[in-house]
Amino acid sequence: MTIHRASISDLAAQLNLSVSTVSRALSNNSRISEATKQRVWELARQLHYQPNHLAAALRKGRSNTIGVVIPHIDGQFFALVVKGIETLANQAGFNVMICQSNENVAQEQKNIEALLNAQVDGILVSLSLSTHDFQHLEEVRRRGIPLVFFDRIMESEQVSAVVLDDYQGGYDAVCHLLEQGCQQIAHLGGPQHLNICKNRYQGYVNALRKYGQAVNPDLIHFSDLSMQDGRDGMAMLLKKVPHLDGVFACNDLALVGAMQMVKRQGLRIPQDVALAGFSNELFDSLTEPMLTSVDQRCEEMGRTAVELLLEMITAGKHPVTPRHVVLQPTLLIRGSSQRVPAGSIAV
Repeated sequence: MTIHRASISDLAAQLNLSVSTVSRALSNNSRISEATKQRVWELARQLHYQPNHLAAALRKGRSNTIGVVIPHIDGQFFALVVKGIETLANQAGFNVMICQSNENVAQEQKNIEALLNAQVDGILVSLSLSTHDFQHLEEVRRRGIPLVFFDRIMESEQVSAVVLDDYQGGYDAVCHLLEQGCQQIAHLGGPQHLNICKNRYQGYVNALRKYGQAVNPDLIHFSDLSMQDGRDGMAMLLKKVPHLDGVFACNDLALVGAMQMVKRQGLRIPQDVALAGFSNELFDSLTEPMLTSVDQRCEEMGRTAVELLLEMITAGKHPVTPRHVVLQPTLLIRGSSQRVPAGSIAV
């Protein structure tokens, strides 16, 4: 059964008042008598009237709503980024609409269209794995809607973005494995059209070169980085290079899959194969041993993205110079990689 929601027009009709008078009464306007206000408020309570804040905001030229498009809400990373986004946005008086692309560019396009139709004041985006064409995002910019990318970004000097220094995170993780005595370090990488995966891979390559090691293609496996991808990739790598003794994975989900395969082969962690990942997921402290990983400063990324977006919203039609903010990663060393008691502190 459809439930009719009382409107200002319904209140006005029952009270034999004009819509403008009812609106002013609900807003506690001093031009309306106390007796009339009491009549309006009492009927509003009886009819369970709820004001349409969106319509009111749009009449003022603002929806006071920010749209967010993320690839997925699984795991800790995007959940904590969204927490950071909501915290600062709410403090600034904005509501947040969250959409998931589920790693599908067609769904991402629908998300953007829905947010534009909702007349949001600005949009924050982290790209899906399958996004290669950016026309739907260019449309946002053409309409003059403030747009900020975070984590997975459209690489352009013409857009504002907040990213982690993924290169440095990958570099630090691989240098740590080398310092633990690893000589044959494999890499479970992600799609190279994504900035985060490309930069983490480059960090892996340059760390090997710093220590005088050649980059062996047989030790590199690219995938979409699911747990099953980690298992399958690790099986292939061990078949090609049975004596590999270290793994740097582009994310922790794939690393868990790799860990399962290493244990299935009867190999010890970290004595036979040392493991390091990326994301510092909650489950990293639940595995045995606990996983070494790069922390991504998730909530700070969300807050910083909102700060950039609010600058653009506040500026209105005045142009704002695009900015790229780069956050520094932290390597958290745990039991999956620590062979040598060093100055580093296990977390």
